[in-house]
Amino acid sequence: MARYGRSLLGRISTTLAALTLFVSAASADYPERPIDYVIPFGAGGESGITARLQQPVFKTITGQDLVVKYRPGGGGAVAWSQLNAMTGDGYTIVGVNLPHILLQPLRGAKYKTEDITTVHIFHYTPHAILVRKESHYEDLEDLIEIMNAKPGKVSFSGSGRGTANHLAKTWFDERLQARSAYQAHKGTAAAITAMLQEKVDASWAYTTAAVKYNDQIRVLAVAMEERHPKFPDVPTFRELGYDFVGGAYRGIAVPKSTSEALRVKISNLFGEIGFDPEYKKTKSEMGFVPVDVGYEKIPEFFKSRRVEYLPLAREAGIIE
Repeated sequence: MARYGRSLLGRISTTLAALTLFVSAASADYPERPIDYVIPFGAGGESGITARLQQPVFKTITGQDLVVKYRPGGGGAVAWSQLNAMTGDGYTIVGVNLPHILLQPLRGAKYKTEDITTVHIFHYTPHAILVRKESHYEDLEDLIEIMNAKPGKVSFSGSGRGTANHLAKTWFDERLQARSAYQAHKGTAAAITAMLQEKVDASWAYTTAAVKYNDQIRVLAVAMEERHPKFPDVPTFRELGYDFVGGAYRGIAVPKSTSEALRVKISNLFGEIGFDPEYKKTKSEMGFVPVDVGYEKIPEFFKSRRVEYLPLAREAGIIE
């Protein structure tokens, strides 16, 4: 009986060793075929545009295609709720956005933040306050003066409720101890249109929108460490005395069943894409700011985002 037990244990050990070698070999050769890249939004949005920019660089690095597939719905929640039903063999990856995946589960989404295995964060679109080109608000101080003198008079448009735009507005009101109005719109384009049509005074938007609508708008401030190269004359919030850096972050997630080796491999691949000179140049010209948060740094990054987002979301009435 003991001899049988030792024999069985030996066979199990041999099998496990073989499986380990197989997984290691598969990871070393990865990817060996095209990878499906699921974007949880419709075509034409910033997530999809970014994926298209990543495609040729991925092809150069790996020799394989990155196949972009759109699965919109629920502000990304449809695809994220289906993530762990996908095969975790490294050949399906899903785009993720913050603060979406931190706040949606607290508002009834059919997934939990811990269900999303994020492996890399590759850029953010910095917050920016935009006004019409002909607006009488020449700079941020002009806007602040009215906010302080007439609480609630200054109105902002923004993309959605419970979004990065909404949190930015809440943050700014808190720091000024003032009050502004907020109009939530379905997407950045609609929010900017409302501002251009003078339905609101200003818009909480991003540097990417500032680039797109540059001939029609004036940028009052950007939420960056340093001035954006596309807007060298526009001050950062920090320069104006407000410690505010951030925006909407984007990255990559995989199904939970994906091995640790493949998680690291995918993270490293997207980190390598991020350092491609032409890719970096194009993204900068579009208004994006690159970051390189690899797999091992994700827990710390999410912790810092929670510390920032959750109090603001409660203050805004987005969550309890």
